[in-house]
Amino acid sequence: MSTSGAAHNKRRTGPVRGQGSVAEGQGRNHLLMIVLRVLIGVGLIVSAVIHLQLASGFQQAAPAGIGGGALFRIQAVVSILAAAYVLIRGSRAAFAIAAIVALSALAAVVLYRYVQVPAIGPIPSMYEPVWYPQKALTAVAEAFAGTLAVIGYVLLLRRRNDM
Repeated sequence: MSTSGAAHNKRRTGPVRGQGSVAEGQGRNHLLMIVLRVLIGVGLIVSAVIHLQLASGFQQAAPAGIGGGALFRIQAVVSILAAAYVLIRGSRAAFAIAAIVALSALAAVVLYRYVQVPAIGPIPSMYEPVWYPQKALTAVAEAFAGTLAVIGYVLLLRRRNDM
């Protein structure tokens, strides 16, 4: 190879054929993380809205105790806070909190669907052996948000390890 050919190859700073530039890759990754955060937020908000809609009907089961309605309202507030945190911050901690909130709510809905858990102190038994549209939708939203939050957490963890 001639000297001018070697100098020409050294000056080559563009991307290798078939690969995007580093900036392109970071731009796509940034867009992916924003989309993940928005979708997680939507899933958590759907869960919160449904829990708020259903809360009054579940409170009637234990008017003197904590009641399912109060638990539903607490879950809704926690979901809204987790959604806001992941939308605003987008950190590993935000993804982890979103995953914990969504997947724990999903675990509760599935548990109380299939297992008759007795009352625990002032917390009533919330066994409900049926699926109805709102219950199914909240389970799907929680599974969706929880899964995406785990994916977001892993992607951020991999990005940190690659640096």
